[in-house]
Amino acid sequence: MKKLHKILATVAISAVALNAAPFHTYSYAATSTPSIGENHKGEVLFDNSHGQTAGAADWTIDGGFSDYANSIAQQGYRVSELQDESHITPETLKGKKILVIPEANIPFKTAEQKALVSFAKQGGSILFISDHYNADRNLNRIDSSEAMNGYRRGAYKDMTKDMDAGERNSKAMQDVQSSDWLAQNFGVRFRYNALNDLSTSNMLKGKEGLGITNKVNKVSMHAGSTLAITDPNKAKGIIFTPENLSAKQKWSHAVDEGIYNSGGKAEGPYVAIAKIGKGKAAFIGDSSLVEDSSPKYKREDNGQTKKTYDGFKEEDNAQFLTNLTQWLGKSESADSITGLGVSKDKVTQLKDFEKPESSTEPEKEPWSQPPSNYKWYDRSTFAPGSYGSEKEGNSDAPSKPDNPAPSGDNVNGNGVDFSLPETIKAGETFTIKVNLKGQSKNQTLSNLRVGIYADGGKQLGLFGNSTTAGYSAPQQVKTNASGNAVLTIKAKTTSDYQGTAQIRLKQNDKNLKTQPLHIN
Repeated sequence: MKKLHKILATVAISAVALNAAPFHTYSYAATSTPSIGENHKGEVLFDNSHGQTAGAADWTIDGGFSDYANSIAQQGYRVSELQDESHITPETLKGKKILVIPEANIPFKTAEQKALVSFAKQGGSILFISDHYNADRNLNRIDSSEAMNGYRRGAYKDMTKDMDAGERNSKAMQDVQSSDWLAQNFGVRFRYNALNDLSTSNMLKGKEGLGITNKVNKVSMHAGSTLAITDPNKAKGIIFTPENLSAKQKWSHAVDEGIYNSGGKAEGPYVAIAKIGKGKAAFIGDSSLVEDSSPKYKREDNGQTKKTYDGFKEEDNAQFLTNLTQWLGKSESADSITGLGVSKDKVTQLKDFEKPESSTEPEKEPWSQPPSNYKWYDRSTFAPGSYGSEKEGNSDAPSKPDNPAPSGDNVNGNGVDFSLPETIKAGETFTIKVNLKGQSKNQTLSNLRVGIYADGGKQLGLFGNSTTAGYSAPQQVKTNASGNAVLTIKAKTTSDYQGTAQIRLKQNDKNLKTQPLHIN
């Protein structure tokens, strides 16, 4: 594990009504597209135009991928989100340094595929984050591995196989052509295996690891997949699952043997990289490694509350992702794997059913029937509170959700911000303002707790008279007639720590707001 420094904070909390607008960490432009950070090193774009919020997924920069997005911003990048529908174009990629594609559940159009290849060849970097086979979150028969590979398992000749007329004729399926696109252009293909919960230390180190595994001892997986190296001149594995996995370690809902080659290098890399033209790419076989426990939206199919997990804080996942951002952000003159000064992999040995043209569909898809009033390709059918719902804005140009003021003392997380001084010096008292805006009017907001922790999740703050690091005792504050209030926090850190930490506000166990702070 990476070394964690210790912060000792003594905090006093008071509450007063506030009429002024709070400071926003996330900014919303005229198109209501969220962004975070300042452009010192370049711009990082997260794709949210291919079903990244379908089902239980919430892979947005101010939702279930917010810890990851914050870590990128802390490295000096401006992070923004690509919205709309199937919206990857040369124009949307122009000027971007890195494109992150989390778990796409809608296939890429041929024009988008061409734009991605051109972006990489001209010097851009792309991170593809997939998941296990059959993680079909919007029940359209296409999971992220299939969307990224470029074809459906068992439907190589026709990606619309078994779709009804509405699906086939939808905007989402126009200009979609089945091909082995990812392997042909990047030298890798996501396998259709499904491995269960595991941690792995099986990774390349030193020069062979390209700095991606520095200070990384283990990373985790929770129902994920691996990749096949199809062209060692273009792609190379960096992290692998443990060797000698048994059949018992497959995901319990796997539709086939789940583990294809007993794990290890023979199973194919869990994390791989590719060099293409002036640019590069990286690939991760599980979104669980990246996600955090702060989903923003309701489920689009039924409106239920989502539950995501703090995978970003597990093992050394955060350190690995920080290293990966550094590697993706570094320009390389080499145009092949060997040009990077590392050895070439061997081609991954595949099962016969993994060949695209002869692949099979082990079980009828989709794995579950969607609600009768939900159509994955039509945002007008999405449940209220979900991303893209018409009740939250124009479905062709998604906007920030309306987020009406909550009833009772439930805090509206989108109306919460921290105001911090420009400079925080170790050992000196400083003031934190927790601004709450747009809440229920004249209501007491209770069970509010503040915590300070290091990257990796270890609690570091001491509050009140407590001698044990953790969150503060529950606090409460009453809003004014405009629905606004503020908690004023006096904090002090020990003089022996300098560096970055995180401050977070919770109500009960719900994360409301997380923001970085730096101690000089």
